[in-house]
Amino acid sequence: MLMRGGTSKGLYFLASDLPAQTASRDRVLLAAMGSPDLRQIDGLGGGDDQSSKVIIVEPSARPGVDVDFLFAQVSVARDLVDATPNSGNMLAGVAPFALERGVVRPAVPTTLVRIFDRNTGKIVEARVHTPGGRVAYQGSFALDGVPGTSAPIELTFIEPAGGMTGKLLPTDSALDVVDGIPVTCIDFANPIVIVAAADVGKSGHETKPELDADTAWRARLERLRRRAARLMGLGDVSAVELPKVVIVAPPRAGGTIASRYFAQTGCHTAHALTGAVCVAAAVNVRGSVAAQLVNPAAADIGNIVIEHPSGRLEARCDIAGRTCTGAPMIASATVVTTARPLFTGEVFVRSRVYGAVR
Repeated sequence: MLMRGGTSKGLYFLASDLPAQTASRDRVLLAAMGSPDLRQIDGLGGGDDQSSKVIIVEPSARPGVDVDFLFAQVSVARDLVDATPNSGNMLAGVAPFALERGVVRPAVPTTLVRIFDRNTGKIVEARVHTPGGRVAYQGSFALDGVPGTSAPIELTFIEPAGGMTGKLLPTDSALDVVDGIPVTCIDFANPIVIVAAADVGKSGHETKPELDADTAWRARLERLRRRAARLMGLGDVSAVELPKVVIVAPPRAGGTIASRYFAQTGCHTAHALTGAVCVAAAVNVRGSVAAQLVNPAAADIGNIVIEHPSGRLEARCDIAGRTCTGAPMIASATVVTTARPLFTGEVFVRSRVYGAVR
């Protein structure tokens, strides 16, 4: 099923429809998307990271969990499938897909789907509108970066800190210095490196095309990402997407903070949902780059409004208290998003690929 999830889109598969062996599965996913090729002309990819994504879903054998899922970023230009990151945008489609495919039985008027994220080992709860026992896609909720309105889907990340590194602050510090630049390394739903835009020569309010066009600056940002990753204990990340980089700035349109979220190929058109809850957590970390900009007293801020290139996005943190060092203990983080199916059918993969792996 081809679905839009949040401000991304990609292919959703049942695990039973793909080869079980990882290398064989990845050959099929690359072929289905048409990678590696900048246009992805021989597959279903859209020639952009935000439209070259895959979700793989299966019923869960875990107590109290409905489905397991794995996210995979299929590279557009490289012969690479990266299953280390997560995508909160694509996560928006997991519960509707599971309901459509009969993996989960609907309730009325809403269905709560408990999801195990294989990328992070964490639980996410998705609440989907299902009046009459069918998924509702039409509604009045507007998600900036997506035309029109849709039915809202509420995603709650349960205890998301440390999914990859085991810690909210992987370096045990709210502030580190990399290449002479103050950064905050934080692992919350996804690990990211947060940098003040002013410290890297930007306002933090540039458009995506403006940021993407500055190739020398992006190369500098990539070097910073790789060096910060080593501080976080993630090793050589030159071939993988995590950690991501976020540049932040004071807001201009009544929000809490402005943010620009980066993949290796460029700035996100809107904002990753996992990146949004990570920024929201960082705003509550005393001494972090984000807190120094907008919350120097580090008071608890539950609702964070992030200004991004396509508008605004709200993230909510449930702060249960603070540790003896002052770090926030965040029980959960919630964002509201949307998703809908675009097409369902069969993707034709060249026999030399699929025949070789069956």
